[in-house]
Parts: sequence; structure tokens; C-alpha cells
Amino acid sequence: MSKLIFVNLPVTDLNRSIAFYEGVGAQKNPQFSDDTAACMVISETIHVMILTHDKFRQFTSLPIADAHKTCQVLLCLSENSREEVDKTVDGAAKAGGRADPNPQQDYGFMYGRSFSDPDGHIWEVMYMDMAAAQKAFAAE
Repeated sequence: MSKLIFVNLPVTDLNRSIAFYEGVGAQKNPQFSDDTAACMVISETIHVMILTHDKFRQFTSLPIADAHKTCQVLLCLSENSREEVDKTVDGAAKAGGRADPNPQQDYGFMYGRSFSDPDGHIWEVMYMDMAAAQKAFAAE
């Protein structure tokens, strides 16, 4: 069995966050969702648990950061093409997020953009042409 990742994020408005993550292509798994949390499935191995602040506090005694003011983590998803990177970021903006809070990256063999969700959590979205990357690294 493949290892799974469950990214846990505190959110201020659960329903808004559900709508946002559905807007970027995630599907809500009702089996692991209730009025305090929702499991948003990005892929077979990537799940985002969005949790109300009260629910999130059950897992840590540390203060919950305001991701609009501080950054603790940058999350990154891969896509299969430059066009899919753009589609994902544009979809995030249409769903209520912010497109490109970080500068766009274009190294020829690698292309990346970013978005932030309504609570300020930043997601990097990247595509890498592995054949072009191998050529670029071999030339060095």
C-alpha cells in the first residue's frame, strides 16, 4: 500500500473552505467529515483535513498561526503540464483564493505558480519536464 499524506489545516469558515477546495478539484469524503472537519481528497494519496479552530486545538496546545501574517509551511502539488499548473491556480482564484502570492517560477524545465486559500495557506503548484531537467543538469 502506498503511504498517504493527510495535511491538517485550521480554517475559520469550514463551509467556505469546503467550497474552495472543491473549486480546485478536491472531493469531500463524507466518511471523514462532520460539522467540525472535512476530509478533502486531492488524489489517492493526498488528503487535506480542514478543521475548525476548535477542532484543530484538540491536536495541539500551540497557538494557531494566522497564515495571512505568518508562514510556517509551503505546500506543493505537482501537475502534468504547464497548462494544468495555470488551470489549478486560476481555479483557486475563481474559488475565492489568491493567485500568485509568491513569484511565478519558470526555469524552462520547471514551471511553478502558487495560490493561497481563503485562510492564507500557500500552495505551490509545479510542473517539471523530467527529460529537459536531466539535459539541463547533465550540461552543468
